[in-house]
Amino acid sequence: MLQIRRTQMRVLEDTGWRKFEDEMLLHSQRFAPKLSTQLGEGQLRIALRQAIARAREYNFSNRGPVRLYIESTFLFGSSFDSDPQYPWARRTLIEDDDQMTRAEKLVSRILDYQREVSGPGAVNTRNALRALNVIAHNPLDVSEPDFVPRMLDEMRRAFPQKAAYVGETGLTTLIAGAQSDLEKYHFPVRGLVTAVILMFAFGHGCMHDPLYPWIASTLQDQRIVDSKARAARLEKKALTWLDHVIARFNE
Repeated sequence: MLQIRRTQMRVLEDTGWRKFEDEMLLHSQRFAPKLSTQLGEGQLRIALRQAIARAREYNFSNRGPVRLYIESTFLFGSSFDSDPQYPWARRTLIEDDDQMTRAEKLVSRILDYQREVSGPGAVNTRNALRALNVIAHNPLDVSEPDFVPRMLDEMRRAFPQKAAYVGETGLTTLIAGAQSDLEKYHFPVRGLVTAVILMFAFGHGCMHDPLYPWIASTLQDQRIVDSKARAARLEKKALTWLDHVIARFNE
């Protein structure tokens, strides 16, 4: 549950971080039980250590703010602090305020996002994932010259609330990021569609996010030497993951 209390001001000393990591392991298993179970303890600890390290870079040293940072990675992806979909996150993190004030502002902005975008009980997010899953299962007939406008249209159609909230500049930056991240893999347009869908759904840093290790492992699998085969493998895994996430809605 997203909340910050002034009673959570106790500073974590160096010897306390190891114990805190153990506490956050249990907290994450309650906050995001399905994803935590799928990751397993080892991979979950990797994700937690990265989140804690990033939180400390923003001078978060109190328990509440660091926990909030961890929760934010589950909500928006481990690179939420640099994601063009959530520019308010970095602006809040670098404001000239003490860490508790910044954390409280971050909570307020996350709740605002959830009201305007996610909807009651995250109904808009669930509907959007289903729509994105349809797009992923039925690849667009799109050429490279009209790739950006077509993807903008599809994102607006699949998740109109988020598309309106992020705005065209943020969405265009997200698409450009996907193209840049995958340039070295020489993905065909169909593979880029998959990448944009994943970034739109799970954060712009999902290609190297420890919360979604199957993406990086597919991209870095040295046994796959053909770019089309790599894109096809990523698409297959993405479809499996989206199916799995959507199935959890009905549990």
